[in-house]
Amino acid sequence: MTRRLTRGGAGVITLVAALLATTAPPAGADPVPSPRSTAPPRISVKDGETQPVFSRAEAVTQTVLIETTVDSDRDGIRDRVQMRIMRPKETDQGLKVPTILEPSPYWAGTHDIPLYPVDVDGAQARRDKGVARNLAELFPGYYDNYFLPRGYAIANLDSIGTGGSTGCPTSGDRAEQAGTKAAVDWLNGRVRGWAPDGTPVTAGWSTGNVGMIGQSYNGTLPNMAAASGVEGLKAIVPIAAISSWYDYYRANGGVVAPGGYQGEDLDLLAKIVLTRRNPEVCRQVIDEITAAQDRETGDYGPVWAERDYVGDARDVRAAVMVVHGLNDWNVKVKNSVQWWNALKRAGVPRKLWLHQGNHATPFRWRLEEWLRQTHHWFDRWLYEIDNGVTAEPRVDVERAPGRWETASDWPVPGTRSVPLSLNAGAAGQPGTLSVRPRPGAAQSLVDAGRTRTAEDLLVNEDRADPNRLAYLTPPLKEAVRVNEIPKAALQASLDGRSPYLTALLVDYGTDTRPTGARADTGERVCYGQGVPGDDGCTTRQAHRTETAPYKIITRGWLDARNRHDPGRTEPITPGRMYDFRWDFEPTDYVVKPGHRLGVIVLSTDHDFTLRHPAGTRLTLRPGASKVWLPVARGGREALHRSAD
Repeated sequence: MTRRLTRGGAGVITLVAALLATTAPPAGADPVPSPRSTAPPRISVKDGETQPVFSRAEAVTQTVLIETTVDSDRDGIRDRVQMRIMRPKETDQGLKVPTILEPSPYWAGTHDIPLYPVDVDGAQARRDKGVARNLAELFPGYYDNYFLPRGYAIANLDSIGTGGSTGCPTSGDRAEQAGTKAAVDWLNGRVRGWAPDGTPVTAGWSTGNVGMIGQSYNGTLPNMAAASGVEGLKAIVPIAAISSWYDYYRANGGVVAPGGYQGEDLDLLAKIVLTRRNPEVCRQVIDEITAAQDRETGDYGPVWAERDYVGDARDVRAAVMVVHGLNDWNVKVKNSVQWWNALKRAGVPRKLWLHQGNHATPFRWRLEEWLRQTHHWFDRWLYEIDNGVTAEPRVDVERAPGRWETASDWPVPGTRSVPLSLNAGAAGQPGTLSVRPRPGAAQSLVDAGRTRTAEDLLVNEDRADPNRLAYLTPPLKEAVRVNEIPKAALQASLDGRSPYLTALLVDYGTDTRPTGARADTGERVCYGQGVPGDDGCTTRQAHRTETAPYKIITRGWLDARNRHDPGRTEPITPGRMYDFRWDFEPTDYVVKPGHRLGVIVLSTDHDFTLRHPAGTRLTLRPGASKVWLPVARGGREALHRSAD
């Protein structure tokens, strides 16, 4: 998730900043009535989209405390969430507008909390000082500059237990969901709200139509609100957002870190964002999360079920535009893909953007198209403008840096799953990845534990390595596109302390590839009306690339004790062969002709799993072990021609 933002967008967080600049309506747009005009204020629509005719600099600002239905801090009083609003001045003259809302736990900043240790000595992880984390980069904001002039109110909401809200932060549970839902209810006149001085206040200027947008935690809260089925929430744009917190902090029974934050967990995140007044009242609530989250077994249980919204997709009334980076190892792609699939089954109107960035939005490197689609998305659902956005291709995928393709669905139509066997190599050399299984003698590795990273174990792929097993295709004769969810099916045994099985899908072949990071190009591009402190412009970015001999396409993990059920730990008999099946993280990736496709098998994944002492022996039965790759049309035949 985007870590510890002090702001998630420009403007609204500093609503009381000087509102001095004025901007004239663009040529061809309907003008805003002057103060002397008797004509009622109105929205201007041209060419199927709302026009920037309202002054950002003259906007009305207000703060409201909204009553929720929960009492998460257990003080006998229902929690209240604080929302800051900026709206066109014409709303005081009778104009009614919809609202675009960004909820967040980060508006008031964060605390620097030590993380759990991940080096396991014995059966349990030891609590100690841990490792402090760093703030993530600031997500660029533009909502008030771009959307307010086009006839939208813009709002920021402090989630429960943060900033000016009461209650306790609870890292995604139903109380936190109720806090975000309450904002939609107030904008529809269904719950009470008060000004900071205690005066009751209503949203008489609101049409009741609400959209939400945000990245990371700020995008997870819109998912949560939509999953509640709240009436009036018409559209959301969740960017790199969570749909199940289990799949953020766990994987298939294992304790697995969000990329870059080894040792973080539900309780620590709650402490990180606990910025309300009198935070000591939340000590017991957070202690209960600590007791329930279970870092020992990693099992799926009630604490995770309460933070899993995928099964609630059938209740979603909002149209959903899902956005995720294919190189995001913080909020992993599974969170968006399983949400996308659940929304598809539920028949929810939806769009999908998959880009080559990491934990980011494509805002800065595809600005014009990003503004066009998000603008049309909100216009369509909040103003009911028939602008054709729902007739456009449903999916945008960035195939390579700056090269986008569209599709009617995802995975792309015609995708089929192809099994590739992990076959033993000759004379102890790394094995082959083939469409035909070739049984052979069992192969073993000795887990390196905390001493070697996955990247260390990928090099010299044509040589034997005692700490990993490698299986590779010959150079591919044709390109193969892997998209959706690869799966592993291994026959293997474990003997030692580590219960982890890790599989990596790797592209071997020197190439220039996106790293997921971005760099400023120096080009300034503008997206809205400028005001002091935010000129309505940003610096365009491009993907960083690197020339490397390999690329980890995706990875997947399993706690062997959860081989039947992520919610149930079962003992492992040392040396006994079991059938293990688990998913990789979803991906969309093209392996080019001349490159080799590889599967690397490990136990400990240094940067993601708990790290037990080295020495566990993992023994795999080749021929009987395989991976299933979902490949686009033509990929099955290409693999048969190349990988046999």
